[in-house]
Amino acid sequence: MANMLFILNDPPYGTERSYNALRLARHALKKGEGRETVRVFLMGDAASCAKAGQKVPQGYYNVSDMLGMVARAGGPIGVCGTCMDARGIAEAELVAGAHRSTMDELTDWTLEADKVIVF
Repeated sequence: MANMLFILNDPPYGTERSYNALRLARHALKKGEGRETVRVFLMGDAASCAKAGQKVPQGYYNVSDMLGMVARAGGPIGVCGTCMDARGIAEAELVAGAHRSTMDELTDWTLEADKVIVF
């Protein structure tokens, strides 16, 4: 079993880095079939990825929906609390499965990870 940690820094839209990170995280969970532990940590502008209720044009990807898919597949999602505060995001506004997190948790996740992938 491998522990993977994805650290996202970019906003949900404007670049495709967060989108591509979540695509890879979802596929790692799917291909790992329970053998892989996949965690996602959102910091900086990526904290906005976890805001629930995003409305995007039809046919466009929805990052909050993609995070929900990761959470439903068993992937914990931490959102930097300091970054949330800086962007005016309350914990009640986060997508289901995401939680307000800390640098302490990110440090623990990093030390436990076999692979850390930063986007």
